[in-house]
Amino acid sequence: MTALDVRSARPDQLVAGDKGKWEIIVGLEVHAQVTSNAKLFSGASAAYGGDPNAHVSLVDAAMPGMLPVINKFCVEQAIRTGLGLNAQINKKSRFDRKNYFYPDLPQGYQISQFKEPIVGEGQIEVEPDGEEPVTIRIERLHLEQDAGKSIHDLSPSETFVDLNRAGVALMEIVSRPDMRSSKEAAAYFNKLRSIVRALGTCDGNMEEGSMRADVNVSVRRPGEEFGTRCEIKNVNSTRFMQQAIEYEARRQIEIIEGGGKIDQETRLFDPDKGETRTMRSKEDAHDYRYFPDPDLLPLVLDQAWIDQIKASLPELPDAKKKRFASEYGLTAYDAGVLAGDSDAAAYFETVAKGRDGKLAANWVTQELFGALNKSGLELSASPVKAEALGALLDLMKDGTINGKIAKDVFAKMLESGDAPGAIVEREGLKQVTDTGAIEKAIDELMAANADKVADVQKNPKAFGWWVGQTMKATGGKANPAVVNEILKRKLGV
Repeated sequence: MTALDVRSARPDQLVAGDKGKWEIIVGLEVHAQVTSNAKLFSGASAAYGGDPNAHVSLVDAAMPGMLPVINKFCVEQAIRTGLGLNAQINKKSRFDRKNYFYPDLPQGYQISQFKEPIVGEGQIEVEPDGEEPVTIRIERLHLEQDAGKSIHDLSPSETFVDLNRAGVALMEIVSRPDMRSSKEAAAYFNKLRSIVRALGTCDGNMEEGSMRADVNVSVRRPGEEFGTRCEIKNVNSTRFMQQAIEYEARRQIEIIEGGGKIDQETRLFDPDKGETRTMRSKEDAHDYRYFPDPDLLPLVLDQAWIDQIKASLPELPDAKKKRFASEYGLTAYDAGVLAGDSDAAAYFETVAKGRDGKLAANWVTQELFGALNKSGLELSASPVKAEALGALLDLMKDGTINGKIAKDVFAKMLESGDAPGAIVEREGLKQVTDTGAIEKAIDELMAANADKVADVQKNPKAFGWWVGQTMKATGGKANPAVVNEILKRKLGV
């Protein structure tokens, strides 16, 4: 067992091969695009999209004589992220040239950090699907520039190059090989995403490529040394991540049990086939011929600046989860769901302000999230704003409507975006609290069902039928508490 390996897989995490049990070892290299208006070493726009090559400066295009100038805000964002990961901030770091050739890398090298990154060791805690918490160690976070994009499908004989992304600032967050299942890897990635989004250092938009991962997978017999790893490049979905890890582990086990050996290589995941395939042999650090970038001085940070950034950090997901559980009385699961997404947390707190926290959480996590998932909408596109949902809860609390009507009103809010009060008034949905009207409905029921009156006095379980029929007779608008009280008095139960 190596010095890095401080935990083994649980028995239920071991994978069965034809010749015994195997342990999956996973480490992630997550690339998170820094939230910044400008690129890492130029003033060109870092905005997503735009016409091809519209966001390109002379520095990004590597024109002769152009020199990089560090973007201080990107440095601040890296420090902020490191602090959020409980990591060591290195007061001195340096930029290196990582040399390799791609058509969309005009310089012929990438400016990155190798031996002296801006952020050192840290750790985060994850809870995969409600399992026991697992601590995942972080080896480093370094800043680097992104490459451009090669486009191969516009011509059968030519490749086009778009340099809009060239020079965009990335944070590469490298974990230790501490994950022992695809579920742990997905939980780690999601936790990392929730942290950077809460910090405002990356928008976490996986569809736009703002956050993606290179997944390192190897297998071994329990207790043995690490096996040879393969890297699966540019995975931008936790579902694909889990599928890729599980396929790759099975592939390696079959090869080893068949008497073969694993070649260290870079692979791609094909989501249509659900399998990984060879991309190229895996490069090591010496293949890139790293050396300090002569155009950039070492980055030296002032401790007072680091302290100032630390003091400005927002409440992070773990702290928010604990507060939601204690302040609003939420279950650990509901608190985790709401605290894990900064938009969901803000929405919930608006709904819960001055109201029953548990009720607010139920409406947000069950009614709202369920409806949005069914419609394929993000929370930001919800037709029901937090203030409107809070107003709906107020109508229930003051007795204007009951719970059943509230769900009907909520459905109409989703359709129209109208305020709940306006819907209730327009459609005459106010709850009936007039005891005279309720008594009249009950008297008519009793007159028409004399046999059931006698029955309910012998069989109290039949009381539910009377409640249901009374609510039906009043169009579902009667106050349930008043209905129960009058029925019990009149039926003598």
